[in-house]
Amino acid sequence: MRLHELRGAEGATKAPKRKGRGTATGQGKTAGRGTKGQKSRSGGGVRLGFEGGQMPLYRRIPKRGFHNKWATEYSEINVSALAGFEANSVVDEKTLVEAGLVKQVKDGIKVLGNGELNVALTVKANKFSKSAVEKIEAAGGKAEVI
Repeated sequence: MRLHELRGAEGATKAPKRKGRGTATGQGKTAGRGTKGQKSRSGGGVRLGFEGGQMPLYRRIPKRGFHNKWATEYSEINVSALAGFEANSVVDEKTLVEAGLVKQVKDGIKVLGNGELNVALTVKANKFSKSAVEKIEAAGGKAEVI
């Protein structure tokens, strides 16, 4: 069986109503649009968010702040979370995802210095806080910026 040979179960799919195909069909002439008015015309209707001339919701609500859509957003992890790894192992993006410590790698990984570390590790990440570097090196490990 191939993908193009798949069919829906019996009665699962229904043919669409064929509108505007003569008066005998029950959907002829105006084709269920009613008579006259903006919505009965072809291409008729109002744009998304239009409220009949009333000030639309997206303009009534106050706007605050600024969100830079080009800003780099890091997935953060604390030094305390690295304590579970074996001594002298290399910890990088792939290892952190496999261990379930980082769910989604955004624009990179930043290691923060919250908690303690007693295991010597080689940690590879995009960014480190000063305290994180100090704690990793104090434990006998290395902090490598990718």
